[in-house]
Amino acid sequence: MTEERDMGLALRRGFFGRCPTCGQGHMFKGYLAVVDECAHCGEPLGAYPAADGPAFFTITIVMLLLIPMIGFTWVVFRSDPVTMLLVLGGITTVMTLVLLRYVKGAFIGYLWAKDEQDQGA
Repeated sequence: MTEERDMGLALRRGFFGRCPTCGQGHMFKGYLAVVDECAHCGEPLGAYPAADGPAFFTITIVMLLLIPMIGFTWVVFRSDPVTMLLVLGGITTVMTLVLLRYVKGAFIGYLWAKDEQDQGA
């Protein structure tokens, strides 16, 4: 790697779904599909393999938030376990779907900053 890439800037740009190189182009086409290359600067964003990393970090974040929510809900509301399961299940699903796109963008920004491109088979 010849140039120094700013990790913080790349993470912020990726978090908001922008190209980590220029900050102008969109990183995603649709919900989670990464564009092959940035429409603004031509950076090959499809060459940075996110794989299962974003899902792992998203699950970890959601579970760390869910543990206190379960305790709080049980102590304060004392609801029926089935009701609690349905409500917390819905909240967990929504949190996961919202966070996944942000985490994937930041993850690809991290891969870009470290220049971790897919080397192929």
